[in-house]
Amino acid sequence: MTAADIPLTTGQTDQGGEGMRFIGYTLYDPLVSWDLLSADRPSELVPGLATEWSVNEDDQTVWTFKLREGVTFHDGSPFTAETAVWNFDKLLDESSEQYDPRQSAQGRSRIPTVESYRAIDEYTLEITTTEPDATLPYQLSWILMSSQANWEALDKDWERVAQEPSGTGPWQMETFVPRERAEMVPFKDYWDAERVPQLDSMILIPLPEPNARSAALLSGQVDWIEAPAPDTIPAMEGNGFVISSNTYPHNWTWHLSRLDGSPWNDINVRKAANLAIDREGMGALLGGLMVPAEGFLPPSSNWFGEPEFEVRYDPEAAKELLAEAGYGPDNRLAVKALISPSGSGQMLPLPMNEYVQQNLAAIGIDVEFSVVEWNQMINLWRAGAADPAVEGAESINFSYFVQDPFTGLIRHLSCDLIAPDGTNWGHYCDPEMQALFEEIQTTFDVEAQNEVLRRTHEKYVDDALFLMVAHDVAPRALSPRVEGYVQAQNWFQNFSSITMTD
Repeated sequence: MTAADIPLTTGQTDQGGEGMRFIGYTLYDPLVSWDLLSADRPSELVPGLATEWSVNEDDQTVWTFKLREGVTFHDGSPFTAETAVWNFDKLLDESSEQYDPRQSAQGRSRIPTVESYRAIDEYTLEITTTEPDATLPYQLSWILMSSQANWEALDKDWERVAQEPSGTGPWQMETFVPRERAEMVPFKDYWDAERVPQLDSMILIPLPEPNARSAALLSGQVDWIEAPAPDTIPAMEGNGFVISSNTYPHNWTWHLSRLDGSPWNDINVRKAANLAIDREGMGALLGGLMVPAEGFLPPSSNWFGEPEFEVRYDPEAAKELLAEAGYGPDNRLAVKALISPSGSGQMLPLPMNEYVQQNLAAIGIDVEFSVVEWNQMINLWRAGAADPAVEGAESINFSYFVQDPFTGLIRHLSCDLIAPDGTNWGHYCDPEMQALFEEIQTTFDVEAQNEVLRRTHEKYVDDALFLMVAHDVAPRALSPRVEGYVQAQNWFQNFSSITMTD
């Protein structure tokens, strides 16, 4: 793993998408899941612990979820609608006995419109939202179900649950040592026979430094690493190691502050920065393991649309735009950016940010970095640009999960989700964008919603609302012994199909 610690194991994971990939979707299940079995098409939502769901035609704030019968947690207790209600309370109801601030910090912002929920019968759950929200099924793919019986058996202590977690997922925890390792073994009674793991065990080791990960693989210490150092890839391939990669809905951006006084409030500055980045050169730095950004979403996205602003490398045009904004050789612009040395989806953030720094300096923008560890970076992202802890930073380098409308677009810029009440880090608020978000949430026809999403992304790009740099291809280096892995076009992955040869 690229993280510096094993992600939170109690249910709602931390460490971003990597936490969900290695702990969330292994130990646990959501009500609504993702198809992770194919490499040749974008992932789509599929039934998880809910077999079907529908919105009330007369009241589009009311959803009904039919739950999967016969599902058990690792401790043997049954999953029911009452268990689902208990899990929502652990995130949303601060007066509930099981409320867990750590899990709530990870899960509450994922489901901002959920107002209430109740068990209709043993296997029927009803969820009511504050307003019509067609994106709710996407949001629920983030919400994972923990065992109430296990929590009660462990003296209702989430710290003890962290050592002995119990979910309904295809893997169950065998050994857990914080910052060192987590060993998982197959859950033989998993409800989906196709995803019962083939391996005897899977061990997670946090190694945030790219060269350390590569050395661990080359020495035989591990059989799989995330994000190998590019300069080690030729040696790996020469020794029979496999480099697996695939496109997936990811971006690598700078999220920009829009507080009063921020230089990023000037569209000429934002466009200039986007024109300053030599993305092809960065691709060479990464050994070709990236897709150059042409917008906030990947060029292959069905929601890309037809933006008018062309995101490209044009330093002379960038200098002209900076001059229009009042900056030049005798009046250089100084900005501060928060960056991390590693982290989920962050690719290789130190050399990449240094490259961006050089590109921006060439047009007259001087960047000062504040480097913070990944989990602290997530805390500063949740706190927002106005929080004193960011120490005046006007931008934050953050990789975003852009595979659903809410998580990919709405939450970053909604007036209703300004940090710390949501994850609109930069405090952006625009009536035209807000109207588009509301149209997305009230459009339940998929193709009609796709058209609104295209118009939304066009505004993202035409207003240059982020510094849009790259899209990851999720490179992973695998031992020749690893077989059966299918790399889904998704932040999350299925490890159950993997086998090992002698």
